[in-house]
Amino acid sequence: MLEHLVPPSVACAETRGDRLDIDLYPSEREALGRAVDKRRREFTTGRACARDALTRLGVRVVAIPSGPHGEPLWPPGIVGSITHCRGYAACAVATADAVTALGIDAEPNEPLPPRVLEDVVRGRELDLVAAWPRRTSAEDQVDPSRLVFSAKEAVYKAWFPLTGRWLGFEDVELAVDPAGSEFSARLLVAGPVVGGMPLTEFAGRWRLQNGIICTAVVVQ
Repeated sequence: MLEHLVPPSVACAETRGDRLDIDLYPSEREALGRAVDKRRREFTTGRACARDALTRLGVRVVAIPSGPHGEPLWPPGIVGSITHCRGYAACAVATADAVTALGIDAEPNEPLPPRVLEDVVRGRELDLVAAWPRRTSAEDQVDPSRLVFSAKEAVYKAWFPLTGRWLGFEDVELAVDPAGSEFSARLLVAGPVVGGMPLTEFAGRWRLQNGIICTAVVVQ
C-alpha cells in the first residue's frame, strides 16, 4: 500500500501483524523504558519494519532510538518515518540527498470520536467532511474525518525534523481531492526554509486498502 504513495527513491516495509522476531538494541530498549506490552509490540514491530526498509535502501541496519519527543533518530544521511495502528505497521526511509523530509501515517478507517473531531477538523475542512461523496461500495468509502486526521499526522511527521517544533491541528488547513488520491496542507504558521525558500504548503497522497487509511508526505 505505502509504495503507491511515495517516489521510487523511498524504500518501504509494512506488515499486517506483529513483528517480534528481532532483538532490540540497548538504546532501543532504553527508549521503551517500562512501556506496557501493547506499546512494546508496536515499538518492536515498527523497528522491524525500519530494519527491513533500511536494508532495501542498501543501508546497514543500526539502532533507531527515540528522541525527547518520541521521534525516531535515524542514522546520519537518512530521513524516515514509522507508523502503526491496529492491524498495520510500516516504515519509509530515504537518503537525505534524495528526500528532504517525509512523514507517513496509518489509521483504521473509522469515524473520529466526537471530541477528537472537534480538535482536528476545522474551518473549511468541516465543509469538506460534510460534502464528502458516498461510494457505492462500503470497501471504497473512506471516512473523511479520519483521513483528515491521518493526513495532518503525516504532515507533522515531515514538519518536525525540519523545525524541531510542535505543529497543532489548527496550524494546518487541509484540502483533499475526493476523486483522486492527493491532498495539500497549507501552513497557517511560518514554515521552515527548504532549498532557500520558505515552505508554505505540504503535498501528500492517500490510499484506502483493507480497512486501513495510509497517508504520506514527501518533501524533496
